[in-house]
Amino acid sequence: MQSFDRPALSPGEPSGWVLRFAGLIPAGAPVLDVACGAGRHARLLARRGHPVTAVDIDGDALRNLAGLPGIEVLHRDLETLPWPFAPESFAGIVITNYLHRAHFPALAGTLMPGGVLIMETFAAGNERLGRPRNPEFLLAPGELLAALGGALQVVAYEHGSEERPRPAVRQRIVAVRQTEPVALPVGAL
Repeated sequence: MQSFDRPALSPGEPSGWVLRFAGLIPAGAPVLDVACGAGRHARLLARRGHPVTAVDIDGDALRNLAGLPGIEVLHRDLETLPWPFAPESFAGIVITNYLHRAHFPALAGTLMPGGVLIMETFAAGNERLGRPRNPEFLLAPGELLAALGGALQVVAYEHGSEERPRPAVRQRIVAVRQTEPVALPVGAL
């Protein structure tokens, strides 16, 4: 099975963006993997010692994660039900290749103080290159900064096109729920 967004990669290979900033999540603290799919990031974070809650609408994908140590699996449709997570319940939230704007207001509050949001998904312009093409699933220029930058301290942000592993237009953000400067991981500059 190939990964939807990165067909040259196996579904188990984590995103470079997540790998680059996962070290900002406080050690051993709980992490939420939203729309986790086959669980490439849930697995990575569980191996790093985080208790992970992996949530997705796709029950078939979740079956691969069921019973793995350190991973709690939740089969939920996050788009038709209210946001199910309590305030300050996670030290990290990872979201890749998923966009549901109605979640934006809940994300900062779901993070514990000092918690880290790591997010990347497709942006306007991607419709010329491949899926998704629907504007409902594509971020407008600067949208992540506008939606999350007021509630969280932005550590890193990117918006642009990439050729590898396949042509795509993406936005990425890493933001922390704190006001003091964040110690950046080595290689983040």
